[in-house]
Amino acid sequence: MGGLLAAAFGQAPAATLNVNVSDADGKPLLDAVALLDPAAGKAPVKPMADVEISQAKRQFAPRVTLVTVGTKVSFPNFDTVRHHVYSFSPTKTFELKLYAGVPNLPVMFDKPGVAVLGCNIHDNMAAWVVVADTPWFARSAANGRARIEGVPPGNYRLRLWHAGLGPGIEPAAVAITVGAADAEHHAKLAVSSAP
Repeated sequence: MGGLLAAAFGQAPAATLNVNVSDADGKPLLDAVALLDPAAGKAPVKPMADVEISQAKRQFAPRVTLVTVGTKVSFPNFDTVRHHVYSFSPTKTFELKLYAGVPNLPVMFDKPGVAVLGCNIHDNMAAWVVVADTPWFARSAANGRARIEGVPPGNYRLRLWHAGLGPGIEPAAVAITVGAADAEHHAKLAVSSAP
């Protein structure tokens, strides 16, 4: 089925889906994640290359990282202090015990979902890794716009996530149809104050 789905997607002209994400008050949301799943079947995804989440000034950068299943992420430490990076999330559990510089091995994110990152030494450090099992995804900019390119016409489920939704909360998926022309979709998320 996956091969037939991929073949069908490969033959159709692709469109761009612009998703405008705002909070309940209509303010644009930075770092909202839009994931587009085919209504039927699955589309193949490939791991991404050269992804890193650095630590500098006792903060993770970026705070939200969007990767595909199977992607390896490195965690360079540019601070003069050592960090202990961890995640106890079901999506990915790991610990990089106290270190400076760059750990020898990157961490592979092999399951879809959201992994919350922290540092055992600096409690104010937090970041999120959103692991996508679809090739169509985007993270919103400061203007709340997430741009998903190369979407073949068809029926999809649009899922939206933001760290302000709180742990373990995933909003309901919205059914949408993408045609051959570029499209706009507006969505509001009931998020708490920005984390």
